[in-house]
Amino acid sequence: MANKNKTKRAAAKRYKVTGSGKVMRRKAYKSHLTAKKSPARKRRLRKPALVSKAEARNAKQLLGM
Repeated sequence: MANKNKTKRAAAKRYKVTGSGKVMRRKAYKSHLTAKKSPARKRRLRKPALVSKAEARNAKQLLGM
């Protein structure tokens, strides 16, 4: 019987996998010091981003996929 892979919990909090298998991440630079950032910049940072192909392979491994 094969062992199950455990999900790395840190990765599970940072990445989400879409239905088509793409890996999404949150954009950086939104968590603090937002008073000096323009509203347009903060709006752009609000949307999730796709993880690059090379990074997605590592992320999926960490997620136990």
